Amino acid sequence: MPQPNGYSINSAPLDKSEDIEPLIENDAVPPQCCSARLNLAFLMFLGFAVVYGLRVNLSVAMVAMVNTTDPKPSQNTSIIHAFPLFVLWFQTPQYPWDSETQGWLLGAFFFGYLCTQIPGGYLSGHFGGSIFLGLGVLGTAALTLLTPLAAQMGSYWLFALRALEGFGEGVTFPAMMAMWARWAPPLERSRLMTLSGSGANFGAFLALPLTGYICQTLGWPAVFYLCGGAGCLWAVFWFIFVSNDPRTHRRISEEERDYIINSIGSQGTGHGWSVPVLPMLLSVPLWAIIVTQMCSNWSYYTLLTSLPTYMDNILHFDLQSNGFLSALPYLGAWLFSTLSGVVADSLIERKVFSITNVRKLFTLAGVLPASALLVAVSYAGCSHILTVTFLTLSTTIGGATASGVYINQIDIAPRYAGILLGITNTFGTIPGVLAPIVTGYFTKDHTLAGWRMVFWVAAGINVGGALVYTIFGSGEIQPWAGHRNII
Repeated sequence: MPQPNGYSINSAPLDKSEDIEPLIENDAVPPQCCSARLNLAFLMFLGFAVVYGLRVNLSVAMVAMVNTTDPKPSQNTSIIHAFPLFVLWFQTPQYPWDSETQGWLLGAFFFGYLCTQIPGGYLSGHFGGSIFLGLGVLGTAALTLLTPLAAQMGSYWLFALRALEGFGEGVTFPAMMAMWARWAPPLERSRLMTLSGSGANFGAFLALPLTGYICQTLGWPAVFYLCGGAGCLWAVFWFIFVSNDPRTHRRISEEERDYIINSIGSQGTGHGWSVPVLPMLLSVPLWAIIVTQMCSNWSYYTLLTSLPTYMDNILHFDLQSNGFLSALPYLGAWLFSTLSGVVADSLIERKVFSITNVRKLFTLAGVLPASALLVAVSYAGCSHILTVTFLTLSTTIGGATASGVYINQIDIAPRYAGILLGITNTFGTIPGVLAPIVTGYFTKDHTLAGWRMVFWVAAGINVGGALVYTIFGSGEIQPWAGHRNII
């Protein structure tokens, strides 16, 4: 059946010329269970869990790394006495970094992350995303192993290392989008992409409490050795089992391969070396995604990088409790985002709403309550129960945006989804650079009033972005996304 935007419900949202594919009947759809596309989503889920663990571990470890009152190194004496030959591996030095320095170090990752989003999306769209996603995770993991050495050499070296880690990780999300442009049937996009992308929240959920536990038991350097090793191990499985395209996958069934290829159509092929740059720059729906992601990411990155510090300075949790309570919001976001993908696909398949309305509905449903709860945090004072409850509910409900604006690129231009995600994520990463610095400025006196300003600013920016998307967003394929519109 045709949708309001002019394409078949079981075919890709294509332009009205040669890209339109025949309808695929529901009884021809192969099951998802144990399918190649579901296995791909699961491996992506694990990959993003690893990279987000690598991204946030410094946020918790920073609490153990910094001691402004006693800059002398402290050591795990029991390990040193038992294994004197390995003393350097188990030293737990502490550094006299002030809040401004910590803010720069926490934001350093995003300076590098900004640089490779667009090139990563462009190259993934041309060559396929598997090699770029795999190397992005592997490179970040390998660099993470050097974190204790860089910290020992000084804050400038650690800043440079974190920026390099961001440089490597910057290609991962654009590569994911480029892969799903070739792998995800239109009626399964929301659930497959939210499942794979929810690994980010799951990784934050695991990394935050585990980092606190490892810091207390083995010392903070062990955090970076263990997380880096996990990333290297994941890369081995990725390169063995993953293929860029269902046409070249060695273990996919013929039924599933034909279903994916026929339902996506020619939009599931690479875009070549040329892309319609000028029409992209003039596209109002694309700018709506850019603005909304920038605004939404401000609050996300504020919590991601600064929540452990808030738990320490205002609520005075010990390090292990700090990590666990900082992780609770991401558990809810992981579950809620995955569920939102199933519901969004169901609404589209049953033709309850158009794709445009589904994306706007889930964006508003995720942003507005989450922002109100974020403001409520600032008035919870030092109440542990209220603060943790409001933060958990805010981030949990915010997970609904995973089926809204955050996968909208593949709706408006499937063939160019990788480079579009690179563009939107480049702009969306700017808050990752600015938010920790602004937070450090507001909270330099370690007062509740400063943190209240942090939460108010984040909530206000978040709501503004949602309103922009409601007015200007779209789920329809854009005219410039077809074969004949490349300049």
